[in-house]
Amino acid sequence: MSHVVNGIELETDNEGYLLEPDYGDEVVRVIAAAEGITLTDAHWKVVNYLRDEYREHGHTPNFRNLLKGVAALMPGTDSKELYDLFPAGPAKQGAKVAGLPQPLGKGGY
Repeated sequence: MSHVVNGIELETDNEGYLLEPDYGDEVVRVIAAAEGITLTDAHWKVVNYLRDEYREHGHTPNFRNLLKGVAALMPGTDSKELYDLFPAGPAKQGAKVAGLPQPLGKGGY
């Protein structure tokens, strides 16, 4: 499986996660469409948060830490809202849509 972004084929693992991170906005649009997600401003905030965490730590946060971090950016955000954005699991599907490699363990650190 792979994603084609701007005519370039990006390699993925068997579950559709990029093997190497890609921080371009178009990759988010392509993967979100493949996942059946219509992007909103809230999606972009989560995507940018996950990308920042990946850049800083080399991996993405688990769900609990993701919820804490996103709640700081978007006060009042709860787990239901994150699952509304990424129904297959905010930590894992969020990382996939963000153009990041598959999270460690059960969704990161």
